[in-house]
Amino acid sequence: MNIKILGTGCSKCEQLEVAARAAVADAGVEAEFDKITDPAEIAAWGVMATPALVIDDEVATSGRVPSEGDIRQLLADR
Repeated sequence: MNIKILGTGCSKCEQLEVAARAAVADAGVEAEFDKITDPAEIAAWGVMATPALVIDDEVATSGRVPSEGDIRQLLADR
């Protein structure tokens, strides 16, 4: 599984990464994490509001920090 955190490095971006890493650990899945901070690359994903969470090349959330439980559910739905 590949997870990307899209954002410029703000505190909400950091919160999203922490929650995503915790959700992955709780779910017991293996995942590779990437941080995308380049505004042009973020826009190329079609994301207009950060932070955004991309799971296996699909934008799962944007513009908010989902809870760890919400992220676990997104992982389970894949």
